[in-house]
Amino acid sequence: MIHANLRVPLPVNEPIKTYAPGTVERVEVKTALNKLSGECPELPLIIGGKEVTTGKFIEARSPHRHRQVIAKAHEATAAHVEQACHAAMAAKPMWESTPFHERAAIFLRAAELLATKYRPLVNAATMLGQSKTAHQAEIDSACEAIDFLRFNVHFAQTLMDQQPLSGPGMWNQTDYRALDGFVFAVAPFNFTAIALNLCTAPAIMGNTVVFKPASTALLSGWYLMKLLKEAGLPDGVINFVPGGGSVIGNTVLGHRDLGGIHFTGSTGVFNGMWKTVGENMSKYRQYPRLVGETGGKDFIFVHPSAIDDVDALAVAIARGGFEYQGQKCSACSRVYVPKSVWTKLEPQLTAMVNEIKVGDVADFRNFMGAVIDEKSFANTQKYLELAKGSDAQAIAGGQADRSEGYFVRPTLVSCANPRHPIMTEEIFAPVVGVYVYPDDKYVETLRECDQAASYALTGAVFARDRAAIATASRELRHAAGNFYINDKPTGAVVGQQPFGGSRASGTNDKAGSMLNLMRWTSPRTIKETFVAPTTLGYPFLAAE
Repeated sequence: MIHANLRVPLPVNEPIKTYAPGTVERVEVKTALNKLSGECPELPLIIGGKEVTTGKFIEARSPHRHRQVIAKAHEATAAHVEQACHAAMAAKPMWESTPFHERAAIFLRAAELLATKYRPLVNAATMLGQSKTAHQAEIDSACEAIDFLRFNVHFAQTLMDQQPLSGPGMWNQTDYRALDGFVFAVAPFNFTAIALNLCTAPAIMGNTVVFKPASTALLSGWYLMKLLKEAGLPDGVINFVPGGGSVIGNTVLGHRDLGGIHFTGSTGVFNGMWKTVGENMSKYRQYPRLVGETGGKDFIFVHPSAIDDVDALAVAIARGGFEYQGQKCSACSRVYVPKSVWTKLEPQLTAMVNEIKVGDVADFRNFMGAVIDEKSFANTQKYLELAKGSDAQAIAGGQADRSEGYFVRPTLVSCANPRHPIMTEEIFAPVVGVYVYPDDKYVETLRECDQAASYALTGAVFARDRAAIATASRELRHAAGNFYINDKPTGAVVGQQPFGGSRASGTNDKAGSMLNLMRWTSPRTIKETFVAPTTLGYPFLAAE
């Protein structure tokens, strides 16, 4: 037993490796890619620490080589999901009573393992299974994932340091309990780090978890579980159940011990989950916590004073819109630019976009890989068709080819109508709409940007005029939970730009900050009185 007020190490953001020719990390990740490409492991469920097989499989394929099966995951049935819920609840008393410093040590060790031994493996699994380039995998499945682990234990400790005032003769305390139930963590395909955060943030606060990985990110999800196991996570704290969303979701959402949902994915799916929870309220032992980061229709808004910043603008649009094939929640998908700036920007931007190389991410010369699957490819094609109308025209890209992988050329679409579907609907693909507005309609167009889409996740303004920046910040105050000035709207860093949006973009509980950790605790207030009253009356009752 340790008698001390222990402090976790102060977190620092993990440095990003370059993967430039000749570097050690480039050799390591290429070696890992070759290794994983030659394997096709069977991935079992993990329930209560035990590997469970079902005999029914979900195939994981490389989006850029869709004929290649890279793993087969056993698919959970409703009975398996019930077992996972039971395992989470069985592990809960032990895990919740584990001292915080011991829980923290597990996740800090996981961070170190990910920074070293597991870095090339998890990055390669993300590249192979989710079609991320080496750089995109590095900033996600290595750096951001490591940052979530290190910063979240720090945030948890900071939260638990918050204690109430105490009056004379008493001691008031706050006990940061886990939720009264298990947490259902539902992960997206597009960020391995998000999958890790969704299940570990609640666990850091003493909760146990049923973890559903995305069916299009199974290999990286499996390596996350191996990482946590090696770091010393006890059996049953996080239970790994790949499978169909409806089977798993219906079972978990109907369980009496559901304590919370930690979700990243589409707005429609989260809305459906919220509705189901509402319908099931009479079943639950408590009100479940609902935390969701959902869709986005993220923007870059340009003021006329940015006319001499077209180099930075072009890079911001190209990187913000087309890195990871536009499949980031924060990806720029609409641009508002004044006519004076567009005249100068258009030739430079279109030339830059047309030069982007698309292909197999194992070829490090490619800037982009493939969109995630057939469904995404088909959906993108519908928008490419819309870019052939009288009110919208593709000025760069517009081509797609699925013969080998689900490849879509980065596409810029000039839209005459600011309410065109390409300007208002989430596409989640490398398609960026551009609306050119009259220079003297700055404020009116800001208001159009604010109202055109139902989302409010990320957005950026480019301007040199400080008054124009202040105006944009005011008019777009509720249009983006993460707002950038003279920068692209992607690339939030844990501990620096806590991430999340409102409106149809989610509950804005800010992953990468203490605000998110607050959602996974159910505080108990304790008052201890040192000398209790022994008489009934009060002084005011005395006679004159």
